[in-house]
Amino acid sequence: MSNLVLFNKPYNVLSQFTDTHSSTEASQTLAEFIDLPHFYPAGRLDKDSEGLLLLTDNGQLQHRIANPKMKMPKSYWVQVEGEIDQETLDKLQKGVELKDGISKPAIANKITEPNIWTRIPPIRERKNIPTSWLNLTIREGRNRQVRRMTAALGFPTLRLIRHQIGQWNLKDLLPGEYLILEV
Repeated sequence: MSNLVLFNKPYNVLSQFTDTHSSTEASQTLAEFIDLPHFYPAGRLDKDSEGLLLLTDNGQLQHRIANPKMKMPKSYWVQVEGEIDQETLDKLQKGVELKDGISKPAIANKITEPNIWTRIPPIRERKNIPTSWLNLTIREGRNRQVRRMTAALGFPTLRLIRHQIGQWNLKDLLPGEYLILEV
């Protein structure tokens, strides 16, 4: 039996237990939220992204979740600057040209704003530019891929929340909360 932690990573928290950067501004880490020995993240989530991060005490499970060859789907709620249209959704579904090659096709749908927590600090808003939300599912994990995909199509990402990895989802976890499952 292995244990899996479903953690709702808050904005501005590193996906690691120690801050290894020598910057003058120390960052919050997983250690401030999770005090479980022998658990390690199965994948990563950028400091400025929120949502589901999985941790496990089993190296094989960690590899299965994090390995890009396993192509485990990851789903995100993405708030972008601008009014997303069908043409843009079609491009996301076909693959987007990025500096490191064309992304694999994604599942992309425009959605209403999800019923979620308020981000602290709030996103920057411009009075004359609308925002829209989409649900985006990818099966690869390039560095900052979702942000780069939306930006390449003229829709900068303002807020990014991962809500599902494979069969596991955020459930009702609030930022900083976690749930331990046996798998």
